[in-house]
Amino acid sequence: MSVIWHDLECGSYQADLPLWRSLAEQEGDPILEVGAGTGRVALDLCARGHRLTALDNDPELVEELRRRATGLDLRIELADARAFELGEEFALCLVPMQTIQLLGGPSGRAAFLVRARRHLRAGGLLAIAIAIASQLELYEVTEGGPEPLPDVCERDGVVYASRPTAVRAADGRVVLERRRETVAPDGHHAVEDHAISLDRLTAAELLREARAAGLGPAGRETISATRDYCGSEVVTVRA
Repeated sequence: MSVIWHDLECGSYQADLPLWRSLAEQEGDPILEVGAGTGRVALDLCARGHRLTALDNDPELVEELRRRATGLDLRIELADARAFELGEEFALCLVPMQTIQLLGGPSGRAAFLVRARRHLRAGGLLAIAIAIASQLELYEVTEGGPEPLPDVCERDGVVYASRPTAVRAADGRVVLERRRETVAPDGHHAVEDHAISLDRLTAAELLREARAAGLGPAGRETISATRDYCGSEVVTVRA
């Protein structure tokens, strides 16, 4: 079921695609995407003729990506971003949608950055999206107040809905809370609360960590906020 929730909550996001397409054209192939999920970015770039390796640590998402990638020039790897070894060097490594903030703090990011450095060819570019901290506003839906509209889809007669309920600060992290609901064809209604915890991380902190891994600054880009997603800052560094 992780595939359905992933697609519902992340699959419609498109604001970052122009930047990844531009970087792919600028830097060339091969390209590595870390945190590929069901292929939102990887499949888009493959459809534009690029040669990619897509990496994710969720077996269900990887299996679904394999199904969706049939006939495409896409290598798919099930691996931890902090401990992968692919035996290939890349011109470009992409880390979309705050994946870097899910790696367990500075030690997890350091492990990833070392791995990424080893997998970039000389002069290769690493581009990492982080949430713009000022746009992760702390809010709580209060009883009787307006509620955000849920993301909704239907699969095999089952209706799935996911609604954001709160964003909270906790111990140097930001916790994004959602309420997931399903309604089966027989009317059975199930509710589950779900939370994702992101490390708090600024571009300056990330650049310091990248330098420690042997990567030099290459620039920054901004992805504007949308109605449903906060804005992102993309930090780029070179091997």
